[in-house]
Amino acid sequence: MKYFETLRSRLDKLKASKIFETSIVLVIMASAVMVGASTYSLESSTLRVMSVLDSLVTAIFVVEITIRLLAEKRWRDFFKVGWNIFDFVIVAISLIPIDESEMVLVARLVRIFRVLRLVSFVPELRSIITSLIRALPKIGYVAILMFIIFYIYGTVGSILFEDINNELWGNVSISMLTLFRIATFEDWTDVMYETMNVYAMSWIFYLSFIFLIAFVFLNMMVGIVVDQLGRDRDAELKSEHDFELELENNYHKAVLEKLEKMESLLEEKGITFKK
Repeated sequence: MKYFETLRSRLDKLKASKIFETSIVLVIMASAVMVGASTYSLESSTLRVMSVLDSLVTAIFVVEITIRLLAEKRWRDFFKVGWNIFDFVIVAISLIPIDESEMVLVARLVRIFRVLRLVSFVPELRSIITSLIRALPKIGYVAILMFIIFYIYGTVGSILFEDINNELWGNVSISMLTLFRIATFEDWTDVMYETMNVYAMSWIFYLSFIFLIAFVFLNMMVGIVVDQLGRDRDAELKSEHDFELELENNYHKAVLEKLEKMESLLEEKGITFKK
């Protein structure tokens, strides 16, 4: 047991070292570059080299996950962290061989997602993703309001402009797709001028829609995310401050206890101090 405890302690130090983290980050980035390079037309010799490198990257990931598992006092503690589960699943699925099997597509897709492991190794990225996830409920409500606006404007646009261009305004679903094009400013003026030839005041329809979607609701989403980032940052600073205060209080208590013990020992020897 002592041997395993010593091994666990060494692996824990290795896991926490900057060299280990930096090395894994570099391997993840190299894996992402290889996946991107595989989309090009390469010579057979180059493909063989990349296949060997891919196997090497997978082996490194397996070793890395094994080290992180063995560094835990209890293995189940490793799976209590969501990011650890994500890393484990990605590495486990990466073991699927890339060949002509039915799982080849899944294996290739998972190798693309290995780049997301950067998030679990960079605390700042984890903080952003965590804040984004916490902001999702409020973002969802804004998205519902946006859908309502899209639906209303899509219905109105289909009623008014169907005869002008049936391909863009033929029904409410097609109209909503056209509105999405307008919201992204993709040649939206061409759509507007086409309807203005029949309805001169139809520009009000487009400008009011753009104002609501692009300037109001999208900025609301950005504001929600920024606000959540600020809240999480304040909470993190508060927790750090509370931890420092707790350490300081514990230190003061320990000092007072030692002084009291010294004073009691001196009093036993007949030495007293004036207060």
